Amino acid sequence: MFEDLKPHIADLRKRLIISVLTLVVAFFVCFSFYEPILNWMMVPIEAVLPAKSQMVAVEIQETFFTALKVAFFSGFILSLPVIFWQLWLFLAPGLYDHEKKLVLPFVFFATLMFLSGAAFAYYVVVPFGFEFLINFGSAVVTVLPSIGKYVGFFTKLLFGFGIAFELPVITFFLAKIGLVDDKMLKDFFKYAIVIIFIVSALLTPPDVLTQFLMAGPLIILYLASIYIAKVFNPADKSLDDEE
Repeated sequence: MFEDLKPHIADLRKRLIISVLTLVVAFFVCFSFYEPILNWMMVPIEAVLPAKSQMVAVEIQETFFTALKVAFFSGFILSLPVIFWQLWLFLAPGLYDHEKKLVLPFVFFATLMFLSGAAFAYYVVVPFGFEFLINFGSAVVTVLPSIGKYVGFFTKLLFGFGIAFELPVITFFLAKIGLVDDKMLKDFFKYAIVIIFIVSALLTPPDVLTQFLMAGPLIILYLASIYIAKVFNPADKSLDDEE
Protein backbone atom coordinates (compact mmCIF):
# COMPACT_ATOMS: atom_id res chain seq x y z
CA MET A 1 0.00 0.00 0.00
CA PHE A 2 2.81 2.41 0.89
CA GLU A 3 4.53 1.66 -2.41
CA ASP A 4 1.38 2.76 -4.26
CA LEU A 5 1.38 6.05 -2.37
CA LYS A 6 5.04 6.85 -3.06
CA PRO A 7 4.46 8.45 -6.51
CA HIS A 8 1.65 10.63 -5.09
CA ILE A 9 3.80 11.69 -2.13
CA ALA A 10 6.69 12.53 -4.46
CA ASP A 11 4.39 14.54 -6.72
CA LEU A 12 2.88 16.34 -3.69
CA ARG A 13 6.38 17.24 -2.48
CA LYS A 14 7.26 18.59 -5.92
CA ARG A 15 4.11 20.75 -6.03
CA LEU A 16 4.71 22.05 -2.51
CA ILE A 17 8.36 22.89 -3.27
CA ILE A 18 7.39 24.87 -6.39
CA SER A 19 4.63 26.70 -4.48
CA VAL A 20 6.88 27.50 -1.53
CA LEU A 21 9.75 28.71 -3.74
CA THR A 22 7.32 30.94 -5.63
CA LEU A 23 6.02 32.29 -2.32
CA VAL A 24 9.56 32.96 -1.05
CA VAL A 25 10.50 34.90 -4.19
CA ALA A 26 7.24 36.87 -4.05
CA PHE A 27 7.83 37.53 -0.34
CA PHE A 28 11.20 39.18 -0.93
CA VAL A 29 9.82 41.20 -3.83
CA CYS A 30 6.93 42.46 -1.70
CA PHE A 31 9.20 43.10 1.29
CA SER A 32 11.07 45.61 -0.86
CA PHE A 33 7.81 47.52 -1.34
CA TYR A 34 6.14 46.88 2.00
CA GLU A 35 5.65 50.58 2.82
CA PRO A 36 3.24 51.43 -0.06
CA ILE A 37 1.45 48.11 0.53
CA LEU A 38 1.10 48.92 4.23
CA ASN A 39 -0.20 52.39 3.37
CA TRP A 40 -2.83 50.73 1.13
CA MET A 41 -3.82 48.41 3.98
CA MET A 42 -4.21 51.34 6.36
CA VAL A 43 -6.54 53.37 4.12
CA PRO A 44 -9.81 51.84 5.46
CA ILE A 45 -8.96 52.37 9.15
CA GLU A 46 -7.45 55.84 8.67
CA ALA A 47 -10.70 56.92 7.03
CA VAL A 48 -12.69 56.15 10.19
CA LEU A 49 -10.19 57.07 12.91
CA PRO A 50 -11.23 60.04 15.10
CA ALA A 51 -9.25 63.27 14.63
CA LYS A 52 -6.97 62.74 17.64
CA SER A 53 -6.28 59.07 16.93
CA GLN A 54 -3.42 57.45 15.07
CA MET A 55 -1.84 54.07 14.47
CA VAL A 56 0.87 53.13 16.98
CA ALA A 57 3.49 50.43 17.51
CA VAL A 58 3.19 49.09 21.05
CA GLU A 59 6.44 47.10 21.06
CA ILE A 60 9.90 47.86 19.66
CA GLN A 61 9.89 44.95 17.19
CA GLU A 62 6.27 45.41 16.13
CA THR A 63 7.03 47.52 13.04
CA PHE A 64 9.51 44.95 11.71
CA PHE A 65 7.19 41.98 12.25
CA THR A 66 4.34 43.97 10.71
CA ALA A 67 6.48 44.46 7.60
CA LEU A 68 7.02 40.67 7.49
CA LYS A 69 3.27 40.06 7.75
CA VAL A 70 2.58 42.56 4.98
CA ALA A 71 5.22 41.00 2.71
CA PHE A 72 4.04 37.45 3.37
CA PHE A 73 0.37 38.22 2.73
CA SER A 74 1.18 40.24 -0.40
CA GLY A 75 3.53 37.52 -1.62
CA PHE A 76 0.82 34.93 -1.10
CA ILE A 77 -1.63 36.97 -3.20
CA LEU A 78 1.03 37.36 -5.90
CA SER A 79 1.70 33.60 -5.84
CA LEU A 80 -1.94 32.53 -6.11
CA PRO A 81 -1.93 31.62 -9.83
CA VAL A 82 1.11 29.37 -9.35
CA ILE A 83 -0.33 27.80 -6.18
CA PHE A 84 -3.64 27.03 -7.89
CA TRP A 85 -1.79 25.72 -10.94
CA GLN A 86 0.28 23.35 -8.79
CA LEU A 87 -2.87 22.21 -6.96
CA TRP A 88 -4.49 21.36 -10.28
CA LEU A 89 -1.41 19.48 -11.50
CA PHE A 90 -1.45 17.42 -8.31
CA LEU A 91 -5.13 16.50 -8.85
CA ALA A 92 -4.83 16.07 -12.63
CA PRO A 93 -3.68 12.39 -12.67
CA GLY A 94 -7.07 11.37 -11.26
CA LEU A 95 -9.01 13.25 -13.93
CA TYR A 96 -10.17 12.35 -17.42
CA ASP A 97 -8.39 13.90 -20.41
CA HIS A 98 -11.21 16.36 -21.13
CA GLU A 99 -11.20 17.44 -17.47
CA LYS A 100 -7.45 18.05 -17.47
CA LYS A 101 -7.98 20.73 -20.13
CA LEU A 102 -9.82 22.85 -17.54
CA VAL A 103 -6.54 23.88 -15.90
CA LEU A 104 -6.52 27.43 -17.29
CA PRO A 105 -10.19 28.18 -16.41
CA PHE A 106 -9.61 26.71 -12.93
CA VAL A 107 -6.50 28.82 -12.27
CA PHE A 108 -8.17 31.95 -13.66
CA PHE A 109 -11.48 31.65 -11.81
CA ALA A 110 -9.94 30.39 -8.56
CA THR A 111 -7.62 33.41 -8.52
CA LEU A 112 -10.43 35.76 -9.57
CA MET A 113 -12.82 34.55 -6.86
CA PHE A 114 -10.16 34.80 -4.15
CA LEU A 115 -9.38 38.37 -5.21
CA SER A 116 -13.11 39.15 -5.39
CA GLY A 117 -13.59 37.94 -1.82
CA ALA A 118 -10.59 39.94 -0.61
CA ALA A 119 -11.83 43.03 -2.46
CA PHE A 120 -15.29 42.68 -0.91
CA ALA A 121 -13.68 42.51 2.53
CA TYR A 122 -11.46 45.53 1.81
CA TYR A 123 -14.10 47.83 0.32
CA VAL A 124 -17.18 46.77 2.31
CA VAL A 125 -16.54 44.73 5.46
CA VAL A 126 -13.41 46.43 6.82
CA PRO A 127 -14.76 50.03 6.51
CA PHE A 128 -18.16 49.20 8.02
CA GLY A 129 -16.80 46.90 10.72
CA PHE A 130 -14.01 49.15 11.89
CA GLU A 131 -16.13 52.29 11.76
CA PHE A 132 -18.55 50.64 14.21
CA LEU A 133 -15.83 49.30 16.50
CA ILE A 134 -13.72 52.47 16.56
CA ASN A 135 -16.57 54.95 16.97
CA PHE A 136 -18.11 52.90 19.76
CA GLY A 137 -17.00 54.62 22.93
CA SER A 138 -14.72 57.10 21.14
CA ALA A 139 -16.32 59.94 23.13
CA VAL A 140 -14.90 58.40 26.32
CA VAL A 141 -11.51 57.07 25.19
CA THR A 142 -8.96 57.96 22.52
CA VAL A 143 -8.48 55.09 20.09
CA LEU A 144 -4.83 54.21 19.34
CA PRO A 145 -4.91 51.02 17.26
CA SER A 146 -1.81 48.81 17.24
CA ILE A 147 -0.41 48.52 13.72
CA GLY A 148 0.59 44.90 14.29
CA LYS A 149 -2.82 43.86 15.60
CA TYR A 150 -4.57 45.73 12.80
CA VAL A 151 -2.52 44.15 10.02
CA GLY A 152 -2.98 40.70 11.55
CA PHE A 153 -6.73 41.15 11.76
CA PHE A 154 -6.89 42.80 8.32
CA THR A 155 -5.08 39.92 6.61
CA LYS A 156 -7.21 37.37 8.49
CA LEU A 157 -10.38 39.01 7.17
CA LEU A 158 -9.17 39.26 3.58
CA PHE A 159 -7.86 35.69 3.61
CA GLY A 160 -11.11 34.40 5.14
CA PHE A 161 -13.26 36.14 2.54
CA GLY A 162 -10.95 35.02 -0.25
CA ILE A 163 -11.26 31.37 0.78
CA ALA A 164 -15.03 31.70 1.29
CA PHE A 165 -15.50 33.06 -2.23
CA GLU A 166 -13.90 29.89 -3.65
CA LEU A 167 -17.15 28.00 -2.97
CA PRO A 168 -18.51 28.20 -6.57
CA VAL A 169 -15.14 27.09 -7.99
CA ILE A 170 -14.94 24.13 -5.61
CA THR A 171 -18.54 23.21 -6.41
CA PHE A 172 -17.83 23.34 -10.14
CA PHE A 173 -14.85 21.02 -9.74
CA LEU A 174 -16.74 18.53 -7.52
CA ALA A 175 -19.74 18.60 -9.87
CA LYS A 176 -17.55 17.93 -12.90
CA ILE A 177 -16.07 14.82 -11.31
CA GLY A 178 -19.50 13.68 -10.08
CA LEU A 179 -19.02 14.03 -6.33
CA VAL A 180 -21.87 16.50 -5.77
CA ASP A 181 -25.13 17.35 -7.53
CA ASP A 182 -27.75 20.03 -7.04
CA LYS A 183 -30.01 17.79 -4.92
CA MET A 184 -27.22 17.09 -2.44
CA LEU A 185 -26.55 20.81 -2.03
CA LYS A 186 -30.25 21.60 -1.68
CA ASP A 187 -30.67 18.94 1.01
CA PHE A 188 -27.63 20.30 2.87
CA PHE A 189 -28.80 23.93 2.64
CA LYS A 190 -30.25 24.20 6.17
CA TYR A 191 -27.04 22.84 7.66
CA ALA A 192 -24.96 25.10 5.41
CA ILE A 193 -26.76 28.17 6.82
CA VAL A 194 -25.70 27.21 10.35
CA ILE A 195 -22.10 26.54 9.25
CA ILE A 196 -21.97 29.84 7.35
CA PHE A 197 -23.01 31.86 10.39
CA ILE A 198 -20.55 29.99 12.63
CA VAL A 199 -17.69 30.64 10.19
CA SER A 200 -18.78 34.28 9.86
CA ALA A 201 -18.73 34.69 13.63
CA LEU A 202 -15.20 33.25 13.81
CA LEU A 203 -13.72 35.29 10.97
CA THR A 204 -15.27 38.70 11.60
CA PRO A 205 -15.15 41.25 14.44
CA PRO A 206 -17.54 40.55 17.34
CA ASP A 207 -20.45 42.58 16.00
CA VAL A 208 -23.59 41.55 14.16
CA LEU A 209 -23.07 43.92 11.21
CA THR A 210 -19.84 42.41 9.90
CA GLN A 211 -21.08 38.87 10.58
CA PHE A 212 -24.05 39.50 8.29
CA LEU A 213 -21.79 41.20 5.75
CA MET A 214 -19.93 37.91 5.47
CA ALA A 215 -22.86 35.52 5.89
CA GLY A 216 -24.99 37.28 3.26
CA PRO A 217 -22.57 36.86 0.33
CA LEU A 218 -21.79 33.29 1.42
CA ILE A 219 -25.46 32.35 1.30
CA ILE A 220 -25.72 33.90 -2.17
CA LEU A 221 -22.59 31.99 -3.26
CA TYR A 222 -24.06 28.76 -1.90
CA LEU A 223 -27.24 29.33 -3.93
CA ALA A 224 -25.06 30.04 -6.97
CA SER A 225 -23.23 26.77 -6.27
CA ILE A 226 -26.53 24.88 -6.35
CA TYR A 227 -27.17 26.32 -9.81
CA ILE A 228 -23.63 25.43 -10.94
CA ALA A 229 -24.11 21.85 -9.75
CA LYS A 230 -27.46 21.71 -11.55
CA VAL A 231 -25.81 22.78 -14.81
CA PHE A 232 -22.76 20.52 -14.67
CA ASN A 233 -24.04 17.52 -12.69
CA PRO A 234 -27.83 17.57 -12.25
CA ALA A 235 -29.41 15.01 -9.95
CA ASP A 236 -31.09 12.01 -11.55
CA LYS A 237 -34.78 12.99 -11.79
CA SER A 238 -35.85 9.36 -11.85
CA LEU A 239 -34.41 8.93 -8.35
CA ASP A 240 -36.36 11.98 -7.17
CA ASP A 241 -39.57 10.55 -8.61
CA GLU A 242 -39.00 7.24 -6.85
CA GLU A 243 -38.51 9.02 -3.54
